[in-house]
Amino acid sequence: MVAYKTMWRWSCWLIVIMLIFESGSKMAESMRFDMHSGETKCISEDVKADTLSVGSYSIVDPIKSDPNVTVRFFGLQVTSPHGVSYHYGDKVEKGTFAFTASENGPYSACFWSPLHQPPLTTIVEFDWRSGVEARDWSNVAKKGNIEVIVTPPQFLNVT
Repeated sequence: MVAYKTMWRWSCWLIVIMLIFESGSKMAESMRFDMHSGETKCISEDVKADTLSVGSYSIVDPIKSDPNVTVRFFGLQVTSPHGVSYHYGDKVEKGTFAFTASENGPYSACFWSPLHQPPLTTIVEFDWRSGVEARDWSNVAKKGNIEVIVTPPQFLNVT
């Protein structure tokens, strides 16, 4: 009987964990794109109010040894649907941002690259996660780290 209850509890936890991961959230992946000299690119993400959003960005493989490359940076601004700035970085090679959305709607991350002669192409890696995807799941308990507590059945003393 005790083994059955323990198995039932594990089954319930497994179902709860599966429901969390399949709760309609989309798969988050990082992306890479080219930024040409003098170019601006914007990426938007539909974020719900009171939702955590985190992001990271960096230049991929900056060529520091090339004497022709004197500038290897870009700018980024993350804004709300009504233009409130949540993050601003100018002349950066990499960075991170995090915020809790104050309103529903499309939040934008706009990158810009300075005008350079001769023209340069910079490869940018960008990762933006919101909601469940933004959580740090490394601290979630794993099956091997959970101690099962089995309480002995209570016997009624009928007199």
